[in-house]
Formats: sequence, C-alpha cells, structure tokens
Amino acid sequence: MKKPTLPPPPEANQTVRLPIDTKAGTSSIRICFTDQRLTAHGGMIVWSHFLHQKRFRQQLREALPHHPTSPNAYDPTDVALGYVGGILCGADKLSRVAWLQSDPAIAQVLGIEAVASQSTLSRFFEVFNQKSCHVLAGLHGRAVGALPSLKEGYTLDLDSWALLHEDGHQEGVAVGYTRRGLKPCQRPLLAGLAEARVIANYWLRSGNSACVSGAAEFLRQTITTLPKHIRVHLVRGDAGFGDASVQAACEALGLKYLFVARLTRQVQALCRHGDEHWTQTEVAGLEVQEVELEQPGRRLIVVRQRIEQRPQAGGKTLFELAGYRFQALVTNLPRSVDALQGWRRYNGRADLENRIRELGAQFGIKGLCVQKFWGTEAMHHLAIAAYNLCVLLQRRLGQLEKCELNTLRWRLFNRAAVWSFTRGKPTLKLAVHGEAQRNWWREILNKLTALPNCNAVGSLQA
Repeated sequence: MKKPTLPPPPEANQTVRLPIDTKAGTSSIRICFTDQRLTAHGGMIVWSHFLHQKRFRQQLREALPHHPTSPNAYDPTDVALGYVGGILCGADKLSRVAWLQSDPAIAQVLGIEAVASQSTLSRFFEVFNQKSCHVLAGLHGRAVGALPSLKEGYTLDLDSWALLHEDGHQEGVAVGYTRRGLKPCQRPLLAGLAEARVIANYWLRSGNSACVSGAAEFLRQTITTLPKHIRVHLVRGDAGFGDASVQAACEALGLKYLFVARLTRQVQALCRHGDEHWTQTEVAGLEVQEVELEQPGRRLIVVRQRIEQRPQAGGKTLFELAGYRFQALVTNLPRSVDALQGWRRYNGRADLENRIRELGAQFGIKGLCVQKFWGTEAMHHLAIAAYNLCVLLQRRLGQLEKCELNTLRWRLFNRAAVWSFTRGKPTLKLAVHGEAQRNWWREILNKLTALPNCNAVGSLQA
C-alpha cells in the first residue's frame, strides 16, 4: 500500500529564494515566515519601566479630559502611552503611530492593551480644548520638578518659530512670515531651562501672530507655575522678545534679562560712532560700547565684530559699514557684569535652537497636526512630555552629556526581541550579541532598578 503523503507545512508553500551578490559570487537567501512574536523595539522596555518609576500613567490619568462610557473603549491612558511610544519608535504622523499595530509585541512592551488606530487617535485629540490643554501642560512642570535646585539659579530661554503646513486647512494655520517667505504656518512659543535642557512651557499660536504676541503673559505663566525649588536668575530671548512689555514683565517678577535689541535708527547711529567710542576686548576683532537707557537700571550693549578676524561672527551687516557685523543687547544686569560678559552669557541661548530642531525633526512636531487647533497643541504637549522624560531618563542613567532621540533609538529603543511566555511568565529576550554588549545592557537594567545616584553606565553615544 502507498504511504499517505502529508501536505507540506504552510511555510514551505511561501518560501522564496532571493539571489544576492557576495564577495565569493552569487548566493541566495531563503525567505519564509514565522508566527513568533517578534518586535523591532524591544529596548522600549527600558522606557516603560522608567515611566512606571515616574508614575507617568497616573499623571496622564489626572491630566487627560477623557471619560469613556463604553466598556469596549480603550483606556485613554493606553491611547496616550501608545502615541508617545510611537513617537519614540520613529513615528511623525498619526498614520505611522497606528502602523505599529503590525508589531505583534510592542503593545506588551509598552504595557498597553493595544496601539490605537489612526481614526481612534484622531478622535482622541478632538476632545481637547483650551482648558484641558492647560492641564496637560502641567506635565512639563512635573518634569521640571524632578530637577535639583541650583544655588545660582537656572537660565530661562524664550523662542518662537514657524511650523509650516503647506496644505493650510487646519485651525490656526495662517499665512505668516517664515524663513522661506510668507507661508501657511503655526507659530509656537517655547521656554526651556538651559542648564538642564528641559522644556518648561509651550504655547501654540496662529501663524499670523507676531513673535512678541502673548510673550509677556507666557513668561508670567511659566515663572509662576515652576516648582518652588526651581529659581530662575536670567531670562534670554532674541529680537522678537526685546519688547518693552516683556522687559516690564521680567522686572515685575524680579528677573534679570538679556534680549537682542533691534537695530533701529538710534542703534545704528551708535554703530556709526568713531573708533574712540568703541572699547577693545580680550577677544580679537570684537569691540563693545555701552549706553544707559532712560529706564533706570536698563542699559544697551552694542557689539561689533570685524568679519576679517571673526568670519563666524553673528549679527547684521550695515550697508555703509562693510567689514563689520553688529549686534545690540538690552539688559538690566548689574554693572558688575561688563559688556563682554553679557554678550558671552547671551550666546548660550543658541542651544535652544538645537532643542527646537530635535523636537521638530525627531519628536515629530513638524508633522503632528490635526484639524482642531487644541488637538494639535495637545499632540505637541505629549511629544514635549516625551522629550522631557528622555532627558530625565538619561539623567537617571548618569549620562553626563545629553544625546538626541535618534541616538537613543539606535542604541537603546530599537533593539529586536522575542516576546514569549516562559513557564507562564511574560519574557522578553533581547537580541544582543557579544559579551561586551550584553554587559552594557546589564548595566542599563541594573542602573534602572538600583537606588538613584549609583555609578553611571557607559555612554549612550559610544
């Protein structure tokens, strides 16, 4: 009798051989499929454990305005955690966050029921209004509260920029000035603590807003909502914030400030002064002069830099004074801080531009937008909360130098792993080869579970 022939397993019918070129000649690799629960983002388990330590789920539950009535509805905190996890995995649009549903283990790694679909995420953000966005912004204050106090105080940097939206149909998108000319955009306000590189406050504004629109109130809100142990000793801003209302707000709050002054006709007249009005500094090619302003305690610092000696110099070139770049600063710092020291103190503000670029390109703020204005602001608040938590995670690991999200993805978050139940217990097996790499991961995990202030692990930028 003939032996019965068993049908081939499903994988056998789906096997394909693809030829590739190798150094030794042409070879081929067999392609088939597996039902194992694999994830490309196994390293996100470090993120999930850190959120557990920070009680972030509880913070979200207190901040979110959602009150689902259906027993089949997603927990709002799960939707928010899935959205934040998607950003860290590389998503910069809601559709790309939803694509993580194809990862069979990411929900377990993030500790949520499931990654929400694009339509669910859109409905989730439609609920937000001005009041709920204000509550959600409290997450930034909690992040700042995790920082230590500084004897000399922190430096608060202010900035605004344009978020381009070429389609231009969302609420708050209006034609405004950008570096590419007049374009449909939105214009956020941002406040960051320079020493810790943490974002303290964020407002989204219409694209046709001026840089200074609402800046004084934004500053007051930022200062008054900071934790009591966080003291600000200096406020810095570019020319968009050199308005009398912002200066008056600083003085009313008892703050020192350094703002770029616009090169008005009066300031340009100072720039045209002869050499006898300029004071040489220890920096070759850089000269300064100071002028007392009418308001008591305020002074104007004018800086000129010779382009031939300092080609990297910032500032503006005046047509009739070729060969120099000029910059003016208005400040209420005491006379003990001379003009050169004031100029040097202001220069550190440029680091906030790096935070803006990172938030836009790596945390997805450039592309995160929904139809409703307050929904878009809520999306940005959660992205900024993710940024602040990444900063705090690196501090928890003892990293001396902050690295950007792309580095965290390559070194930490985007680590392949197998999800399984071993003896009935959930198990995540990270794909880490080589004893040196495994020891580095053991240090990461030990540092997370140890008491704070233990020895730092190896650099994430290694």
